[in-house]
Amino acid sequence: MRTRAIVAGGVVLVLFAVIGVLLVVRRLGSDLRLPLAGRSCTVQADGRVVLDADQMANAATIAAIGAQLGMPERGVVVALATAYQESGLRNLPNGDRDSIGLFQQRPSQGWGKPTQISDPRYAAKRFYGALKKVRGWEGMRITDAAQRVQRSAFPEAYQKWADESAVLSRALLGDATRAVACSVGRTPVMRGAAAAAALTRSLELDWGVVGSAAPAELTGLTLAATGQRDGWRYAHWLVSHAQDHGVKRVRFEDLEWTARDGKWVEVSGGSDGGARVVAEVFAEG
Repeated sequence: MRTRAIVAGGVVLVLFAVIGVLLVVRRLGSDLRLPLAGRSCTVQADGRVVLDADQMANAATIAAIGAQLGMPERGVVVALATAYQESGLRNLPNGDRDSIGLFQQRPSQGWGKPTQISDPRYAAKRFYGALKKVRGWEGMRITDAAQRVQRSAFPEAYQKWADESAVLSRALLGDATRAVACSVGRTPVMRGAAAAAALTRSLELDWGVVGSAAPAELTGLTLAATGQRDGWRYAHWLVSHAQDHGVKRVRFEDLEWTARDGKWVEVSGGSDGGARVVAEVFAEG
């Protein structure tokens, strides 16, 4: 009987330990730095970051909105570090109290209506607008600048994402070549004309630019690139949004990314000597 009691007690302790580990993982999931199953995008720009498709798309939109608003790169780093800490770069439907979205902004604190805050573009614009009002934020540590906007109970928490955010910022603002590589699923969310239209609309919203009709043999669009930096901004954004917009192929300069291979390779006759970025979406059927 005593042996059975000891065994039963051990089983109970093991169960408590397992439950405790699960609760910790659930509570700190956005803080874990180890790659999780299902992540499919790798960013390499003087450092390496691994994200899943949703996180990558959100990060690309945050960076694009910052560029559209004329924010310096440090401002984009602050925004990315904040979203990393607050939501794990996920557009969460809820959070602590009435917090919502990428930055866990609260309607009750004047950040906007729930439907507005749930829009990543609106949320990013509101964050950048608040950051601009912080006097001297450009010279602050990342965590101090973020804290002045967020008023978090854990003011030092943003700093631990500074390195990852700097890597993402360098890539998404075009300061690195073929830095974003995503492997996407075989079943795209959308195809054909609908995908091309959605891609064009999202580019306009994120970057304030409109693509022109793609070559006849492609279903997609082209973007004029005024220089290498602009070209890689758009190219990396397109790859970042490949999963949710059905992007099959992206070409810039003499390099090409494809959904099939999930990486950049050299090609001949890439994009008119770097004058344009070409995107192809999956065809109907």
